[in-house]
Amino acid sequence: MVIDMGDMLTFLLYVALLILVISLIVFVIRLTKTLSKVDILLDDVNRKMVKVDGLFSIIDRTTDYASAFSDKVISAVTNAINFVFRRKRGNEDE
Repeated sequence: MVIDMGDMLTFLLYVALLILVISLIVFVIRLTKTLSKVDILLDDVNRKMVKVDGLFSIIDRTTDYASAFSDKVISAVTNAINFVFRRKRGNEDE
């Protein structure tokens, strides 16, 4: 029984191709599982980010209100000081 080298190389090529296909199938299955876990993780991060975004929105509104209030107080104090100094100047001119 004599085996032709061409037949032997063809057989080895088919075996190598079969091993490659099986390896790729296993790789794709593992990749699919990993991507599923990553998708779940990203959904969880997205939900937490929405909650934190709400918190930052509340903090932003609070600082805006505090800034507006302090601007009003400073404006009132400045107007009062200007009123006092204008009265003193008016009294000095007379």
